[in-house]
Amino acid sequence: MSDIPASHPRYKSLITREQLAAHAKSGVVSMEGLTSHGRGEAFDYLFGEKTSASALEAEKLAARVLLAAKHPVLSINGNTAALAAHEIARLQKASGAEVEVNLFHRTEERMTLVTNVLEEAGCIVSKGPVERCVALPHARGLCRPDGIGSADVVLVPLEDGDRCEALVSMGKLVITVDLNPIDRTSKTATLPIIDEVTRALPNIALECDRLKASGETVTMPKIDARYFLRQAVKDIQEFLSHALD
Repeated sequence: MSDIPASHPRYKSLITREQLAAHAKSGVVSMEGLTSHGRGEAFDYLFGEKTSASALEAEKLAARVLLAAKHPVLSINGNTAALAAHEIARLQKASGAEVEVNLFHRTEERMTLVTNVLEEAGCIVSKGPVERCVALPHARGLCRPDGIGSADVVLVPLEDGDRCEALVSMGKLVITVDLNPIDRTSKTATLPIIDEVTRALPNIALECDRLKASGETVTMPKIDARYFLRQAVKDIQEFLSHALD
């Protein structure tokens, strides 16, 4: 890592970029994944690079969904592992969800590299033979039949829209984390969380802990996905209306 002073106004962003670049060189992140991250970061500017009230509301709802689920799975790709391995481990512990690696640019080497990053952060990664459980013609359709294949709830940060749509069509409740409220991923998710992944996952974990400590019997909540999308668009409009102040 280069010597970036903590006082730099873009410190977190610059550190994240260097972190992703290092993971791209090692093979954890695909080169295409760098482009995806840049697109997401651009949207984060439109939220003032902070979690909105509606995003926090969605994150608290996600905690209820994960705790009420019979078989929740966190589906993790290279970008998510590179950005938030420790946050994933924390959420796994808080929610009791399985962690399964799923990659678009899939090779056995990359599967091992991503798994290693997660395990080094404290995740328990489910492994085993995969099948084309999801009706997609590319590698993201491959998953463990007793993992994502049989999950009732799947949390898929930084997901591809076609896979999100396919998982929903299988009858699964799909939670996504994506900064673009008009992306197909967000628009097809059962519960879209419009937030940055390293902010969203800790918020979900904290709410899981709070709910468990309260002794409340957690049941599957009602979800209005369009509400969260509309609120995200309103948040962008509000931010832009004062952007030049």
